[in-house]
Amino acid sequence: MGLTDDTYLTIEAPSEGIFKDNGSKFLAFAYPVSSEIEVKSYLDILKKEHHSARHCCWAYRLGKDGEIWRANDDGEPSNSAGKPILGQIQSNGLSNVAIIVVRYFGGTLLGISGLIQAYKEAAANALFNANVIQVMVESEHYILFPFDAMNKVMKVLKDKSAKIVSQTYENECNIAFRIRKMDEQIILEALLKIEGVKL
Repeated sequence: MGLTDDTYLTIEAPSEGIFKDNGSKFLAFAYPVSSEIEVKSYLDILKKEHHSARHCCWAYRLGKDGEIWRANDDGEPSNSAGKPILGQIQSNGLSNVAIIVVRYFGGTLLGISGLIQAYKEAAANALFNANVIQVMVESEHYILFPFDAMNKVMKVLKDKSAKIVSQTYENECNIAFRIRKMDEQIILEALLKIEGVKL
């Protein structure tokens, strides 16, 4: 899958994985996300569902280049949980993904290296069960134009494969559309050449 400047890899839908070691169970949940608020809501849901679990460790990466990220050990020894989870997201080259691993303690201490391995394996398992997809970065724009410019405007939008989000046609027409980031400049210039078009 060849990536261009305006695409990134993420997962298509939530997926799960599990890893067991010495009686401890590590349940991993991977989610496609686009904001920290989404991550928090998934975390809240899992903490309620698994209220008797000892730990709920997590990591996420957001943004086209994964530039926004966080990892949390939730009471496990420092860097033994969140970091290995984040490592799996990074090594798969994914972004806009969160992985939360719920641990049920089995009575036997696993040690730092055992924990790192367990969280890594659980996260890897969840991603193994996920469908990885390539997503285009798009930008949204609004244009205003007189009704008699309609045909020209629609032709430019169609030629550049713009996705129309909403439209109103009155004396002055208004269209909101989404376009692939790398085509943004070309389409805006083409639209502004049409008489009466305002961005």
